[in-house]
Amino acid sequence: MTGFDKRRVVVTGLGSVSPLGNNARDTWQGMVEGRSGIARITLFDPSDFKTQIAAEVKGFNPRDYMDGKLARRVDRFTQFAIAASREAVEDASLDLEHEDIYRVGVLMGTGVGGIGTLLKQQGVLDKRGPRKVSPFLITAMTPDAASGQVAIDLGVRGPNYAVVSACATGSGTIGEAFEIIRRDDADVMITGGTEAAILPITIAGFNVVGGISTRNDEPERASRPFDLNRDGFILGEGAAVLVLEELEHALARGARIYAEVIGYGVSADAYHMIAPEPEGAGAIAAMKMALRKAGIEPEDVDYINAHGTSTPLNDKTETAAIKKVFGEHAYKLMVSSTKSVTGHMLGAAGAIEGLACVMALYEGVVPPTMNYETPDPECDLDYVPNEARKAPIKIALSNSFGLGGHDSTVVFRKWE
Repeated sequence: MTGFDKRRVVVTGLGSVSPLGNNARDTWQGMVEGRSGIARITLFDPSDFKTQIAAEVKGFNPRDYMDGKLARRVDRFTQFAIAASREAVEDASLDLEHEDIYRVGVLMGTGVGGIGTLLKQQGVLDKRGPRKVSPFLITAMTPDAASGQVAIDLGVRGPNYAVVSACATGSGTIGEAFEIIRRDDADVMITGGTEAAILPITIAGFNVVGGISTRNDEPERASRPFDLNRDGFILGEGAAVLVLEELEHALARGARIYAEVIGYGVSADAYHMIAPEPEGAGAIAAMKMALRKAGIEPEDVDYINAHGTSTPLNDKTETAAIKKVFGEHAYKLMVSSTKSVTGHMLGAAGAIEGLACVMALYEGVVPPTMNYETPDPECDLDYVPNEARKAPIKIALSNSFGLGGHDSTVVFRKWE
C-alpha cells in the first residue's frame, strides 16, 4: 500500500441550484417527496417544438450570489456553479482564510459549457458585426469557465480544471476530485457539475435524434425511468457541488461528515455516440472498477442511484448491467432514478445524484423513482416506485453513463 492509498476522503459540504429548489436542502426534500421540477418551458417559446417541457431552475437571481457586473460577464451555467459552490463551502463551515489555498482545489464539470452565451453573441455578430461581440464571450463560453470563476470567487489555488464527458461528467468530477485528494495533491476539493442548456437549439437537436420525451400534456409524469411506457428523457438544468475533504483534515477542524467516498470507476463503451453498448460492457466495467477500488463485494451495496434516463435503451441496458455485476444480489438492491423529478441535467446529473446518494446515507432514506406505473419485463429490479423508503443503507453507488460511451461510477459509504 502506498502512502496516498491511506488517505481517506469524506463529504463535508453540499450545495445545489436545481429544478427542485435553489439550495441543497430543498433539492433533497423535493427528491424525497417525489415533487416534480418538470413543466412547460418558460425560457423561450417552445410552441413550434415537438418537446415543449423541461426541468428549469426557478426563481434564480444571480445577483443574490454575485454583483451585477460579474453576473453579466458569465454564462448562466457559471452563475449556477458559483451559487452552489458558495453554499457548499458555507455548509462545510470551511474558513478559507485559514486554509492553505494551494491545498484547496476546484473541479467543476459541464456537458456543453456556455452555449447560451455563444448563441447570443453569434446573433450579435450576425446583426451588428464583429466589433460588437462581447469581450467576455470567450471567457464565458469555454467549458472550464465555471471551474476558473469559482476558484477566483473563493480565492483558492489548488488543482483546477474542467471535466467534460457528457452525461457522465458529474460523477467524473467527484471521482477525479476523490483521486486528487487520495494522491495528496490537495486536502480539500470543491467539486461538482453545472449546466444551463435549455435552449431552442438543444431541444431541436435532441428532438431530431428522438432522445427526449414528447409527453407535453403531462409534464410531471413525462420522466418515467424503467417504466414500460417511457419515451425519452427530460432536459434539466442547474448545479450541484460537494466539498470533498481528506479525513484527518476534516476531523482536525471538527467538520460535520455526511459520508465517505470510497470508490471510483471509469470506462468507455467504444460502441456508438448515442446508443449504449447492448450488453452494457462499459457500465459493467465501471461498476466493477469502482467496487474493486472501494475494496468491497457486490453484496455490500445497498442502494444504487441509477443513471435511469427514461429512454428505452438506457434503462434496460443499465438493468442488465446491474444484474451482470451483482448477480442474485441485484434483486435485493434498491435502485432508483431521481431524474424522474429533476430531469436529466446533463453535465450536472452525476453531481446532483451524488448529492442524493450522500443524503440517502446521511438520513437513511432512499428517494423514489416517480411515475413507475407499468413494469417492463426487461426492467425487473426494485426501483423504489413512487414513494421514498426508510432504510438503514450503508453503501450507495451512483451510476452515470454519457453520450459518446462515457461511463462513471462512484461509491459512497455511510459515515459512522
